[in-house]
Amino acid sequence: MIKPLKSALMLPAVALISLSAMAQTTGGQPKLVEKVTRKGTELVIPFEKYVLPNGLTVILAEDHSDPLVHVDITYHVGSAREEIGKSGFAHFFEHMMFQGSDHVANGDHFKIITEAGGTLNGSTNRDRTNYFETVPANQLEKMLWLESDRMGFLLDAVTQQKFEVQRATVKNERGQNYDNRPYGLSSEYTSKTLYPYGHPYSWLTIGYIEELNKVGVNDLKNFFLRWYGPNNATITIGGDLDPKQTLAWVTKYFGGIPRGPVVKNMSLPAPVLTADRYVSYTDNYAKLPLLAITYPGVKVYDKDMSALDALSEIIGQGRNSILYKNLVKTRKAAQASMSSSNTELAGEIGIRVLPFPGLTLADAKKTVDEAFAEFEKTGVSDEALTRFKASSEANYINSLSSVSGKASELAQAQYLTGEPNQIGRELADIRAVTKEDVIRVYNKYIKGKPAVILSVLPKGGTIQPVAPDNYTINTTGYKAPDYGYNGLTYHKATDNFDRSVKPGVGANPAIKVPAIWNATTPNGIKIIGTQNNEIPSVSMSITIKGGGLYAVNNPAKAGLAGMVARMMNEETKNYTAEQFSSELDKLGSDISVYAGNEDITVNVSSLTKNLPKTMQLLQEKLLSPKFTQDALDRLKKQTIEGLKQAKTQPAGVASSVYNKILYGTDNVRTYATGGNEETVAAITLQDVQDYYDNYFTPTETRIVVVGDVNEGTARGQLAFLNSWAAKKVTIPTPAGGKSFDKTTLYLVDIPGAAQSEIRIGYLDGLNYDATGEYYKLGIANYILGGAFNSHINLNLREKRGWTYGARSGFSSGKFGGDFTASAGVLATATDSSVVEFMKEIRNYRQNGITPEELKFTQTSIGQSDARRYETNAQKAAFLSRILDYDLKPTYVDEQNKILSTITPAEINALATKYLDTDKMVILVVGDKVRILPGLQKLGYPIVELDADGKPKQ
Repeated sequence: MIKPLKSALMLPAVALISLSAMAQTTGGQPKLVEKVTRKGTELVIPFEKYVLPNGLTVILAEDHSDPLVHVDITYHVGSAREEIGKSGFAHFFEHMMFQGSDHVANGDHFKIITEAGGTLNGSTNRDRTNYFETVPANQLEKMLWLESDRMGFLLDAVTQQKFEVQRATVKNERGQNYDNRPYGLSSEYTSKTLYPYGHPYSWLTIGYIEELNKVGVNDLKNFFLRWYGPNNATITIGGDLDPKQTLAWVTKYFGGIPRGPVVKNMSLPAPVLTADRYVSYTDNYAKLPLLAITYPGVKVYDKDMSALDALSEIIGQGRNSILYKNLVKTRKAAQASMSSSNTELAGEIGIRVLPFPGLTLADAKKTVDEAFAEFEKTGVSDEALTRFKASSEANYINSLSSVSGKASELAQAQYLTGEPNQIGRELADIRAVTKEDVIRVYNKYIKGKPAVILSVLPKGGTIQPVAPDNYTINTTGYKAPDYGYNGLTYHKATDNFDRSVKPGVGANPAIKVPAIWNATTPNGIKIIGTQNNEIPSVSMSITIKGGGLYAVNNPAKAGLAGMVARMMNEETKNYTAEQFSSELDKLGSDISVYAGNEDITVNVSSLTKNLPKTMQLLQEKLLSPKFTQDALDRLKKQTIEGLKQAKTQPAGVASSVYNKILYGTDNVRTYATGGNEETVAAITLQDVQDYYDNYFTPTETRIVVVGDVNEGTARGQLAFLNSWAAKKVTIPTPAGGKSFDKTTLYLVDIPGAAQSEIRIGYLDGLNYDATGEYYKLGIANYILGGAFNSHINLNLREKRGWTYGARSGFSSGKFGGDFTASAGVLATATDSSVVEFMKEIRNYRQNGITPEELKFTQTSIGQSDARRYETNAQKAAFLSRILDYDLKPTYVDEQNKILSTITPAEINALATKYLDTDKMVILVVGDKVRILPGLQKLGYPIVELDADGKPKQ
């Protein structure tokens, strides 16, 4: 989400209506409050803002660049509105809002939007809850009907069963994102130590399980009545819309919903610390300790907000920061960073250090203090300030590349300030920061100020906290506020139309595949591009084939491709890593290199105005890297510690071991790109240089160009590559995998795991084919495990509440593929989840797809084409596929023809051929003590493996 900034400045091209317009209007009509238009090339989102008589704020942002609309409803209620002792309720209620209303059956909300070719979700933070969907423009009226029905007609559709299923789902979400993840509880410990007892930021949005267990249906109903009135909501609609028609629809569907109780903005004093507060806990999954230091910061839009962002960047963000120089580059720590976060009621300034063995947490704290002392001595340079301003501006502009990004910006600014148009002031605030501002906020918020100092200790180790815990939460003197729950009554909307009739859709929007240009350089580089001037930004990806495949030639050096990519993000012949990063930041550009199983890719992002200078840096990065022993030693150390850490995370272990079961533990393709602890340790500086010298060649290079640049300019900027000397390479073919003649269950023990990770599947031997059997399998799998309302997810998540999400799918490239079904599930439901997975796959193979399901699949996938080409990233993915698989741009037309004409018989034949559960393997990663007895009852042979995929002795 875009981060709002501080003081108000002159706003562009705004027509402001008097504040009296905020009152109810006569005749039940919406009242125009504000209109913003664009003048010249200024960066602004044009919109109209209205208020309905019931208090609903409506923001319409007309944008015809893509045949899409994005609908966002933001309710000004987050975890900060929760009662003490009932944490997590705002987020839990978000889940309940997807469980149907009077005129929308349970499960139909997801089904209707998915069938419309849309995508949807909701999110909750401390201060607000929002619900959003992006759909083809012809589906807008239906979206407004859906959103209004759950705003006005929710409570009578709530049942105890729905309540219990979603409570279980939220518990799984907490397990997956907090309890089962390294350092997942660090923010929980910090929050309850930083804020006084009862402060609504003293608990996390996810809440505590024991408190969630205590709430009931009546709590839910009261929460809805108190906070979910139209007068506490903003609906923001952006995209390919007709403002007049859209406003009429909003008035029709939302206008009859009664106003809710008055909701006033909250304001609380910042937390006050009189001395350092030390706290610690033991983490079951962490391999390295963590030092987290947190100071009280400032609220959003505070005058000091941008200056604190600049301070955080100088001390602890990027290669030119003090913490990176003193801790990461010296190989004392795997990570060291500083950041400033800002929310409605308070802000936080945080420092995080993950020290390597040999540096105690007390030592890490000392190095942080030394970094502060260094900042006091060196101050703020002109270059540092330039870097901050340029990179911040570029990040802001790039965040507006999609209709959802624009709508999110307007919605956030509205609920926080009552004024949606904040872009001008936010950019002005960034540009206005001075050296004196940065020094001032350091002295005001950091120097000599007490903080919360958290030590996270790996389980079973001897590492000591920075200092003994010295803080006890004081609950005395707390007086709960009046939350306003007394006397609430449910008043349904009064409509003058039949709400039970689902709206139809308009004519299908015209889908335009981007206009494409192609070129080939004299030395064999293939280039493909498309121009898009929606935002003044350009993206490029330069892909060099080979990647991890070269490890087939020398398995003892597996991980070399990943190491080469990381080394290319370091020094060049004319720049140190810090200097290169500084030059990019001053342009607001980014050049990053990463390795994949089959290629190494250089990604480039630049504002259009800075493209020439960015390309000069690209030339340096790509053609003149400098590999040093110091960088190699540091990166090897980080990589090896990361590999050790990965073995403690159930999800990562499951994916890694699953591949080793399918391909064999000795098959280098399972660890070719990242390597393992032994192979990474064996990599030498000469290995890195040899890989670059031997395998980086224009003859295996492909370039994708997308954004605000035409073909001539793009080719001109890339002309430096014409002199890149070609060399012939032979890319090896990886060994195949294994097949199985009976189902075997493999088990990896992660003691204390709150959830179990399940992987079920096999290698299907299929290569990617855009219009063949592989494409058709994607259609066949959609209703089994591809869509949210697939058989698998509806069973395990929506019906039983055992998981936060379950899925299945076919994936492939040029060297075969697999079918995999997966989920993270409640530990106590592990064996039952395996049974249900296998049952759903077996039933689909035996019974096939129904005509209704096929129609849903065809409509959903077909309509989603409207979302395929919106952003630069989406366009780049489309073009990359054309290059990678030598496709014609018209392949999408062939896919649409296949989709529209495929029959149930064809899909059922594919299911019969490719979904044989007797030839699949089952992997379960979890707490053996809790889950083994249940798994033993399933009747499968059980093989225990370690976290490396090797049989346990």
